[in-house]
Amino acid sequence: MTVTPAGGPERPLNPTAHGGGGVQRFTVLFDATCPLCRAARRWLASRPQLVPLEFVPAGSADARRRFPGLDHDATLRDLTVVADTGEVYAGDGAWFACLWALADHRSTAERLARPHLLPLARQVVATASAIRERIRDPLAEPTDDLAGYGGPDDRAACADDHCG
Repeated sequence: MTVTPAGGPERPLNPTAHGGGGVQRFTVLFDATCPLCRAARRWLASRPQLVPLEFVPAGSADARRRFPGLDHDATLRDLTVVADTGEVYAGDGAWFACLWALADHRSTAERLARPHLLPLARQVVATASAIRERIRDPLAEPTDDLAGYGGPDDRAACADDHCG
C-alpha cells in the first residue's frame, strides 16, 4: 500500500506524517451513484472525527476543478482520499485513511494496516468494490449536489448503526 504525493514518488502509507506537520483534513472522493458508497459516506460523516472529512462526489465538476491532476475515471472505480498535505490514497489506503480519521476507529485502521491483517483487509475492500460495481447506477452522472444524494434504497435510519 502506497501513497503518492502530488508530483512525487510513491512511499509507504503514513497518514500521521510524523515529523512533517501531519494531516489536518481529508477530502473523500466517493461514488455518488452507488447506494453502498452513499451509505458509507453517511456513516463516516456521522462519526466523531479527529481529522475532518470533506466529501466530494468523484468525477464531479468540483472534484475535477479542485484536483486537476487526478485520474478521475480511477476515482470512480476506487475510493480516493486526498490529504491537505497533497498525498493521495486510493483503494485500501483510502479506506484506512477514512478509518484513521475517526475518533473511535483510528486503532482499527492501524491494526488492519499491519502485515498479518493487511491481506484480509484488502479482501474486504475488494469485496466491497465488487458489490459496488454491481449495484451502482452506470447511467448516473456525477453531481456536485450533495443535498439530493439519497434515494429510496438509502436507509437514513442506519446513520446511528441501528437500521430500521
